[in-house]
Amino acid sequence: MTRQLHLGGFQIASQVTHSHAAWRHPASDTRFTTPDYYHRIGRILERGKFDFVFFADLLAAPGRFGDDITEPLRRGTQATATLDPSIVAASIGAVTSKLGVAITKSATYFHPYELARIFASLDHITQGRVAWNIVTSLSQGEAQNFGHAEHLDHDFRYQRADEFVRTTLELWQSWDPDALVLDKAAGVFADPDRIRRIDHEGEYFRTRGPLNVPHSPQGRPVLIQAGASATGKDFAARWAEAIFEIDPTPEGRRAYYDDIKSRASDAGRDPDQVLIFPAFIPFFGETESIAREKQAFHNDLADPVSGLITLSVHTDHDFSRYDLDAPVEDVTVSGTQGLFDTARRVANRDNLTLRDIGKWYAQGVLLPQFVGTAEQVADQIEESFTAGEADGFMVSAAQTPGTFNDFVDAVVPELQRRGLFRTEYTGSTLREHLGLTRPAFDTSAGLQSVS
Repeated sequence: MTRQLHLGGFQIASQVTHSHAAWRHPASDTRFTTPDYYHRIGRILERGKFDFVFFADLLAAPGRFGDDITEPLRRGTQATATLDPSIVAASIGAVTSKLGVAITKSATYFHPYELARIFASLDHITQGRVAWNIVTSLSQGEAQNFGHAEHLDHDFRYQRADEFVRTTLELWQSWDPDALVLDKAAGVFADPDRIRRIDHEGEYFRTRGPLNVPHSPQGRPVLIQAGASATGKDFAARWAEAIFEIDPTPEGRRAYYDDIKSRASDAGRDPDQVLIFPAFIPFFGETESIAREKQAFHNDLADPVSGLITLSVHTDHDFSRYDLDAPVEDVTVSGTQGLFDTARRVANRDNLTLRDIGKWYAQGVLLPQFVGTAEQVADQIEESFTAGEADGFMVSAAQTPGTFNDFVDAVVPELQRRGLFRTEYTGSTLREHLGLTRPAFDTSAGLQSVS
């Protein structure tokens, strides 16, 4: 059988996603505070047999650029207004039956018990369709919102997150799958011999357990990560089952794919159980010329300052201090190091100024844009997939929900015709959609073989 790719739809519970231009597009729905907005997206993606919808998240409004919130609010940049994705996930789960829902929660500003309870509950409510995107958070503003003067050091955040994940997995395993008895005649609700306290006493976390949510349909949610720095890639290779990646170049995507698979193998894991999802923004039309016109219209709506505001948030570095028309300087950032390294690499190659980077960032946070007819966009997806750059793709919208609707109507049938994508769901859980095994967990060895 031909190897088939996976698809996720990228979202933020907000007015924008990767593209700052998206909310300004005349065809975009901006009612992001209403349930109908998310229900519509969920139904479209399920109609297209997508594996999941993915929600990124930030825990602070963007105040890093110039140490001021005025311009981000006026321009409506990323994270100026964002709903809690766990609430949105439950809402989407109620109006879909197959589509997975992946949401972001921080391993820096939550406690393992709280997070384990949220995700186990969501896995029950969606009947096994939830994923956790593990982040360590990236900005000083997030730290201050949770009562800390400074954000934790980059490498230390991952060290602490490692224990966070281990503790959460222990809590999810505190109930055996058959612990819930529900024998009305005998009056036995649960078998206490199949439920355990975990008594975790770690370097950073303490929790007694057990979790007060029964064993969930997937055993635990699918784990997603987006490690881009060396430390982040090691973390992702150790824990993640799906990895979200941003790189605008084919050579960068191939190098990342090979690197992660190698690191996963070195960590004692099956590389085929670590799926890589690079992201792109599609523009398509009846002809290539029409598609190019749509791309140009979208890109012209993006302004450089909005892009630099978001870059400042992602890197936790104030780019308002630099000359917009000068080359991109070699600076050290404390936030998302991998994204800035990618931007700097391309800037050096193409002689881009900071203004150019800001414009590019506003158009889609460095995402490549696949442009052409439905067949040509499918060609670009197939080429990337068969060239060893991806196991699946994250589709990000230039307008919402139009990009998703058009992609499902035009590109998905072409991928199906080529045998590259499913025509029907064959399972019911997200783990089944992705072809992931049900892993056992051992605190001394990480993810292990099928239980």
